[in-house]
Amino acid sequence: MNKENWLKKGYVDEPVGEGIDLKKEIRNLCKEKNAVILGHFYQADEIQEIADFIGDSLALAQWAAKTPAEIIVMCGVHFMGETAKILCPDKKVLIPDMNAGCSLADSCPADAFARFVAAHPGYKVISYVNTSAAVKAVTDVVVTSTNARQIVESFPKDQKLIFGPDKNLGSYINAITGRNMLLWDGACHVHEKFSVSNILELKKQYPEAQVLVHPECKGAVAELADKVASTAGLLKFAMESDKKDFIVATESGILYEMNKKCPGKRFIPAPPEDSSHSCNECNFMRLNTLEKLYNTLKFEWPEVKVEPSVAEKAVKPIERMLEISSKLGL
Repeated sequence: MNKENWLKKGYVDEPVGEGIDLKKEIRNLCKEKNAVILGHFYQADEIQEIADFIGDSLALAQWAAKTPAEIIVMCGVHFMGETAKILCPDKKVLIPDMNAGCSLADSCPADAFARFVAAHPGYKVISYVNTSAAVKAVTDVVVTSTNARQIVESFPKDQKLIFGPDKNLGSYINAITGRNMLLWDGACHVHEKFSVSNILELKKQYPEAQVLVHPECKGAVAELADKVASTAGLLKFAMESDKKDFIVATESGILYEMNKKCPGKRFIPAPPEDSSHSCNECNFMRLNTLEKLYNTLKFEWPEVKVEPSVAEKAVKPIERMLEISSKLGL
């Protein structure tokens, strides 16, 4: 073992024995160590297949808050691991690859956002869950794409609001609520890549298809949608729709669960602007692999840490989100 090499790489770089049944060994390790695997909808198929629970950011936070497991393995990106650690300070939270970051979270440096908030006294701060713990620490309430509208509408109409970091989600919420939130200029590199022209081309090929769009997409793309919703919301819509074909404008990992829950229906991934790729994948989400998942359980590393003073502040807006979501039945 070369721990120094692991530290440089951000994951356990230990060869896995030839012929090993990774899925079987991963399940054995979970049982032995009382560990639970939480996986995001955007993970690769093989990760979703072995996870104990699959969901969007809200569902993963809710599950982390109530799991009796001693170890949480977050198969997603770093901010999700931080959220789990903040909610479960006494549990060990692991992530298969510490390099699994988030372009949206990176677009909102904590020090710059804190200065932005300080420059606007009298504003309440709403932060998307796709942010660092330090950003959450200067936030009044956290939201996900599942509950953003409802939480925004829980504030009085005359309350001045800052929304960060996703300008596309913020613009969408402003449009459907009539609010005028002050928006941070951030975006997701995956959802920014969807184009109107590519979706219109797919509509020519599949004229009966319904267009499903995540609200992190640009406004012009959202205007083409039959449904704009979180990944969980898009999945629910597809399950309930009587249509057979769907064009999906979000990270293509969701197609695994859509195909699983909707047999007989066809899901066509909307390609990015660079149409040399047939689907749009998050390179950060795809850093997690079965080999890394096996090693992170075996060696219990990398472990997600959050500075206690930051966690003490960040937990309040997360708990407020969970409380409001619970009251609203989300």
